Amino acid sequence: MADEIEIDVDGIERRMDGALSALKHEFASLRTGRAATSMLDPIQVDAYGQMTPINQLGTVNVPEPRMVTINVWDKGMINKVEKAIRESGLGINPQTNGPIIMLPIPELNEERRRELTKVAAQYAESARVAIRNVRRDGMDQVKKAKAAGMSEDDQKLWEGEVQELTNTHIAAVDKALESKQAEIMQV
Repeated sequence: MADEIEIDVDGIERRMDGALSALKHEFASLRTGRAATSMLDPIQVDAYGQMTPINQLGTVNVPEPRMVTINVWDKGMINKVEKAIRESGLGINPQTNGPIIMLPIPELNEERRRELTKVAAQYAESARVAIRNVRRDGMDQVKKAKAAGMSEDDQKLWEGEVQELTNTHIAAVDKALESKQAEIMQV
């Protein structure tokens, strides 16, 4: 019976990877001093009776380091796209030139950069907590398996594997945070 006891390490790793990808998605929505198409990802536009991402309503480009352009395919959607950008909280004022909406990215001041690094740190801490919760679930699986007859050596092996996954993912979160903070503080 002890040979049949198996810990779902792939499931644990998949959940930890999910926490990392959620963190990267949150980081992409943080505005730095440079233009990036990913900063528009969280914005949804009420188009054709449903909420639609901007990149499904037009072509999003970054022609210069401080400018994002959106070439809206349906001219009737231009005002809705503009309104969604204004209400998004990005702090960007769109400028329309025919079917093209231009988004000049303003320079960030020092105070705003510091605030953004704190927000990035909060996102990273949330990801760490999520990873630790997955670790706790994994350790609970090992304890249940021990109660079901797993040997102590196997228990130590599985606990070590879960801990190693946790350490790897926490290190990846720390590295992503460090890189995002450096990007935010770059003038």
